[in-house]
Amino acid sequence: MQTEAEVLTDHSELICSTSIERIVTGRDTALKQIEQLIQQLDAISRLTSEIGGGTAQDWAMKSGHRYDSWLTEKADKAMSAVTRNIDRSIWRDLMLKSGMMALMDAQARDQWHKNLEEGDLPAINEANILSTFEQLHLNKIDVFERGIINVFKGLSWDYKTNSPCNFGKKIIVNNLVTHSRWGFSLNWGWRRDQLADLERMLFLLDGKPIPDNRGDVTTRLMEHIRDNPSKDVYEDDFFSIRYFQKGTAHITFKRCDLTEKMNDIVAKHYPGMLAAR
Repeated sequence: MQTEAEVLTDHSELICSTSIERIVTGRDTALKQIEQLIQQLDAISRLTSEIGGGTAQDWAMKSGHRYDSWLTEKADKAMSAVTRNIDRSIWRDLMLKSGMMALMDAQARDQWHKNLEEGDLPAINEANILSTFEQLHLNKIDVFERGIINVFKGLSWDYKTNSPCNFGKKIIVNNLVTHSRWGFSLNWGWRRDQLADLERMLFLLDGKPIPDNRGDVTTRLMEHIRDNPSKDVYEDDFFSIRYFQKGTAHITFKRCDLTEKMNDIVAKHYPGMLAAR
């Protein structure tokens, strides 16, 4: 049987086979060429302005509407904006290739994307890439375990089936579905994300590749509800999900061995809560 560390090693290789040197060299070369183009554009803009042809800012006007673009910025601001957009895309791609995104729960992924959009991004260079992903590699077990703990803490203890000490054979969640005269529909939001997170953790613990998010349990459940309006039970290899008109869903785990692994992680974070086995 694989240990937790072995499972995570299989599914979270450090940047896979990506060549850091090729990425950094390509990025620097592209930015130099873009800087030259911006400088040329700036010179052309001054020339056309002198002969009455307008500036680059005027070119960005169309039908009376102004388009936000590096065309409307001065050369230094334009270069800064282009560099940030390129670096953001590279960091996003590296994160996907590293496998770390698969270990994160929805909350952690949202925070990562928020940092990409709003935070101060480190420049793309070999030192920054290596230090960032070495730290992520060291923390990957903590990230994975936090995902399981967040799912566990998200359960409501108002239901007796939900034990505050462990994952039982069945858990009950609310607000997963809605019901109207047209039948059931799957809710959007954190409860849906929680179900997808739960499936992701089970795949990792089972040592299997995680399905694309376009084919995860929430997508399959939504298709099942749409194609089977008269049914109220969904089944797959990991779950049996019975949903009710009041919005609750009873989720039964089919793999007791994987549930035990999740409970080992719960016990690790909350020592003394689980009875000795």
